Amino acid sequence: MKVIIAEKPSLARNIVGAIGQMKQQQGYYINDDYIVTYVFGHLFTLADIEDYPGHENPDGKWSIKNIPCYPDSFKFNLKKDATKKVDSGVEKQYNIIKGLINREDVDNIINAGDADREGEVIVRLIIQHALEDNSKLKTRLWLPDQTPETIQEALKDLKEDKEYDNLANEGFARTYIDWLYGVNLTRYATLKTGTLLRVGRVIVPIVKAIYDRDMAIRNFVPEIYYGITSNEITNGEEVELNSKEKFDKNEQQKALELCKKYNEVDAIVTDKKTKKDTMSPPKLFSLTKLQNYVGKKYKMSMEKSLAITQGLYEKGFLTYPRTNSEYLAVAEKDKVKKILKNISDLGYPVKFVDKKTIFDDSKIESHSALTPTYKIPDPKNLTEEERIIYQTVFKRFVAVFCANDCVVQKTEIKIKVGEYEEFLLKGLMILEPGWTKFEEPNSKDKILPNLEIGDKVNHDFKPKEKETTPPKHYTIETLNNYLKNPFKDDKKRLEEEQSGEEGDDTEDYKAIFEGLELGTEATRTGIIDNARKSKYIELKKDVYTILPDGEFLIESLINMGISMDKYKTSELGKALKQVFHDEITVDDSVKLAEDEITEVFNKKDETPFFGDVIGKCPYCGKDMKVSKYGYACEDYKECKFSINYNICKKHIDVDTCKKLITDKTTDQINGFVSTKTGKEFNAVLQLEDKKVKFKF
Repeated sequence: MKVIIAEKPSLARNIVGAIGQMKQQQGYYINDDYIVTYVFGHLFTLADIEDYPGHENPDGKWSIKNIPCYPDSFKFNLKKDATKKVDSGVEKQYNIIKGLINREDVDNIINAGDADREGEVIVRLIIQHALEDNSKLKTRLWLPDQTPETIQEALKDLKEDKEYDNLANEGFARTYIDWLYGVNLTRYATLKTGTLLRVGRVIVPIVKAIYDRDMAIRNFVPEIYYGITSNEITNGEEVELNSKEKFDKNEQQKALELCKKYNEVDAIVTDKKTKKDTMSPPKLFSLTKLQNYVGKKYKMSMEKSLAITQGLYEKGFLTYPRTNSEYLAVAEKDKVKKILKNISDLGYPVKFVDKKTIFDDSKIESHSALTPTYKIPDPKNLTEEERIIYQTVFKRFVAVFCANDCVVQKTEIKIKVGEYEEFLLKGLMILEPGWTKFEEPNSKDKILPNLEIGDKVNHDFKPKEKETTPPKHYTIETLNNYLKNPFKDDKKRLEEEQSGEEGDDTEDYKAIFEGLELGTEATRTGIIDNARKSKYIELKKDVYTILPDGEFLIESLINMGISMDKYKTSELGKALKQVFHDEITVDDSVKLAEDEITEVFNKKDETPFFGDVIGKCPYCGKDMKVSKYGYACEDYKECKFSINYNICKKHIDVDTCKKLITDKTTDQINGFVSTKTGKEFNAVLQLEDKKVKFKF
């Protein structure tokens, strides 16, 4: 008898449907060969700090005395409810599973967690805690989709669970590391500030990315400059020529002089190239690319798009959603042919195409690109949002395997203005739509004016006053692109986003496989949503902005000397990948996290804790205490005296504050930044009428 443990009841039902003829019992299904049971996601969670010897805390309040906590061996408990008692439903289902896998007639326990590291860990934990006879065979049911045919084939191809040990080890390492960061640094930062701060390995660098961008926008000081441009009619069509030359705001005369030179000479078409070509469709979707697409086009949040895609996967209509690849495995060609046959029967013009831009094992880590399955839903049975997600994935698949090429005419025209400057105009015209019937092309090229070699182009260059623009707020698309490869050159990333064209993705996949991304396809959506629920960031339509609580989080961590930037997060991400590749152990990766956390705690005496007394108020004589935003008189409601932690982007440490409240002046401080000009300056601080003022 085989027991299959599914990660969710919906998956259990799909497995039962594929096996057929099973009777439903309390918490499981059974026939002569199989028992199919299920969990509800995580049944086990890591124990609290107080559950470890030496870290007990009788009064239940967080204390600096019992952190940091580095367990010799991590403990797991059954999930608790809001009253901090073991959840009765969780306990009941666990006991059912425990009874089933310990039956004498059961000789094979099958892990049917989701096909990722989290699913691996969820079911392994149950088996580790519940199984009494560890000699029983343990195998893995790996499902790229949940169609009956795939489930039936996978049941014939079960592999021993040891083949997935590295995936499990990576999952356990991530769980331990995130617990170490979350519980130790969340408590530490909260005790320091008197405000609950959620400090996590991934959430902080994500919030910081949005914070940094919004601060750059807020502090941006526009500068005037001049460009020179011509917009004149030639052969009945407008020809726009924009020079590469730029002039500072005080160089308008120079711009006028160059315009005069350009206007005194002829502008001649020196070259024209026109050729027919085929334009390739975009690549298949990874989860991130799908979320980017529907976020931009339909303003759908990442949380919503993932939930809907997951639901369509559980119904058997789409393949496994949490994939970071836009490619298919070479071994999937026959499966693709079957899907194409079903799509062709519906009247879509598709054919099998075997290209490296579609099938490439080197760009697949665990899961192939997101595609439809052979099981095609009736649109009438889908909700509006399900139709959007399904049709988006379906049409991209049809575009990639479209039987008709997209034929375009590409044109390049070179126009030379005297001997001064050569202008290159690029254009594109679609002659045969091909795949563009199903997917809009990304190209930003325009249709060019009808010019031929030797034509004289009318021109009248004039200075055009322009203004430098601030960076743009992160959108779902641009934030995701940043998180996938935070070390990519900003200029290169911007060029790709502005052009809309897909460049060489080798660098991006290298970063993903090395663990340099911030978060993963499986976790990123949930972490960003937690940042929203914590009111650190806000999402309106598809634009992210920082909120006051997010500013407080990042600035508090900076003041405390806690660096949770992309560099440290990616170092731990790399360590997780090394665990996956069996290059280091789980303990090695955990030690890296412990060392980073220890560095923070070694600084704990450098910054005061919330409520600490740092001196006497120079105006009323009562205690000055560390408050949420700075140092304040304990009788602030009456006295109204306080000093902010940050003045013109300069952190005011406790020693500076002590000197200020004692002498009412400080030594010269370097590194203030003007909020008006963005320029640095140095000054002395002094107190006047309960206000901190600059003295130069």
